[in-house]
Amino acid sequence: MRLHHVVFCVRPENQDHAAELWRDLGLTFMEVDLDDLGLRVLIDWEAGIEVVAPTGPGDQAESFTDFLDERGEGLYSIVMSVSEVSGPTEIAARYGAPVRYEQRREHGGLRIDEVSLEPVHGMAVTFLATEATG
Repeated sequence: MRLHHVVFCVRPENQDHAAELWRDLGLTFMEVDLDDLGLRVLIDWEAGIEVVAPTGPGDQAESFTDFLDERGEGLYSIVMSVSEVSGPTEIAARYGAPVRYEQRREHGGLRIDEVSLEPVHGMAVTFLATEATG
């Protein structure tokens, strides 16, 4: 297991400005519109920084909107790279971390298996397993 990237959640009207800070520091973002989830993602895979904003109705927009309403903009989750998600998810459950969201999809030649957990002791963790599909 190793750190894959960090996820910052910002309001939609602030997302481009937040990304500009990182761009001025040398990062290059790829834009990913996840319309089915109601999210717009800006991510620099190499640097390990993701800036996400809810964009409308979708499977996950409500979770991010709730986060913004309750906590304001900030660190949403630490994403850990794992070989598979079920084992780490079971271990985290023993410590009281229920699943907040999970997805399995193929995107850009990758199979993505992701489980995001509710914070425990203030630690919001997401497990991510990826595999090339082609």
